Amino acid sequence: MSGLKIFDGFAHVMAEVALALAPMTALFLVFQFFLIKMPWRKVLEAVLGVILVFFGISFFLQGVNVGFMPAGTEIGSILGSLSYNWILIPIGFVLGFVVIFAEPAVQILIKEVEKVTSGSIPGRVLLITLSFGVAFSVALALLRTLIGFSLWYIIIPGYALVLFLIRYSSKTFTALAFDAGGVATGPMTVTFIMALAVGLAMELEGRDPLTEGFGLVALVALAPILSVMILGFLFNRKESSHD
Repeated sequence: MSGLKIFDGFAHVMAEVALALAPMTALFLVFQFFLIKMPWRKVLEAVLGVILVFFGISFFLQGVNVGFMPAGTEIGSILGSLSYNWILIPIGFVLGFVVIFAEPAVQILIKEVEKVTSGSIPGRVLLITLSFGVAFSVALALLRTLIGFSLWYIIIPGYALVLFLIRYSSKTFTALAFDAGGVATGPMTVTFIMALAVGLAMELEGRDPLTEGFGLVALVALAPILSVMILGFLFNRKESSHD
């Protein structure tokens, strides 16, 4: 246990988190004193919330630095060095599927959607849709890393299909789709899955770990948009058939 250095650089992480939270906290205090003037009990609750967020994000980012990213990079590097490194594709599919279940922002999104739509868009259906979309995108990104084809061959047709589906999807699903693209590229996906791609690219000759890693994030951002738009298209077809 003495050899573990899990808190190396923790002070730097805390300083970065404090710097990130400072503008929002200062803006809240300005509004509190000059405009909203909430009861002091509410202000105290808000301050305690900021403190909890500060320590929560700090510990999470430290865990990412000492745990998730090194583990992901090592797994990608080891599997990428194998003669049958194609096994990373099904592994990436499984990891992409399950990592969405661990994304806090995704859980908030599906609960809010289910509440606002009074259950007409089931949260479980939305969660499974996002999971399959991200799973497919991670597998495709790892295949791209192994083969080496351009990211544009996926991004341009993908967004063209999104624009086409907008015509056949409701405004609700269109707005939800683009929000889903943001929440799916959360801390769990970016830290572990991106590290996996970087580790793989480091073992393959002629691959740039920087571009391969960020290329994966671009695909993960596209996949939820496309999958939710397809779900919206199917919902519209179902409603049209009932009319």
